[in-house]
Amino acid sequence: MQIKSAKELTAYKKAYALAMEIFELSKSFPREEQYSLTSQIRRSSRSVTMNLREAWAKRRYEAHFISKLTDCDGENSETDTSLDFAHDCGNVTDQQHTELVSKCEEVGKMLGAMINNSAPFLLPH
Repeated sequence: MQIKSAKELTAYKKAYALAMEIFELSKSFPREEQYSLTSQIRRSSRSVTMNLREAWAKRRYEAHFISKLTDCDGENSETDTSLDFAHDCGNVTDQQHTELVSKCEEVGKMLGAMINNSAPFLLPH
């Protein structure tokens, strides 16, 4: 089966689901975090899928594709760090932190695999 949209990628689906889970969880963050941690973790988690869609649109050129995938990976790492802050500030439980960080790690591995083996995703010239 040929993938026609980035939305069909497992990495996209998992990153999107993670962003939605973080959105729901972050609704319970303290009000004083609204313009810092809450906004930041929502933005970075959503940015993974947005950059992945942009990477998909640029897959005619390997360097552009890899560059945008690298942006995805960076945003995913930023989300992971924000989860550490949320945990250490008492906004998420140990179990929530463990589960969400594990999901970030899984998305990161998928992005890394795409970066390291981009050829199957590229468009022919």
